[in-house]
Amino acid sequence: MIHFVVHDENDSVGVVVVEGVKAGDEMTGWIMDQDKEVAFKAASDIPIGHKLAICPLAEGDTVIKYGVDIGRVVADIGTGEHAHVHNIKTKRW
Repeated sequence: MIHFVVHDENDSVGVVVVEGVKAGDEMTGWIMDQDKEVAFKAASDIPIGHKLAICPLAEGDTVIKYGVDIGRVVADIGTGEHAHVHNIKTKRW
């Protein structure tokens, strides 16, 4: 079962595609461009459609989703943690 998708192996986040991901859940992700699977343990609850970090991200790092810069990290995010507006901000403002 696929729990999250990642566009490219160089992305730093994936998108959860199932309901009810809870901290501690073992999750399988599909990296679309390379057609391969990766596995992570969810470090926090993550709603469907939200992002999870697939690598550690430090404050100030750039977040890459679908090969595109979507913002900067404003609070450290560990692998498998929920990545959203509480720890990522746009660079536009």
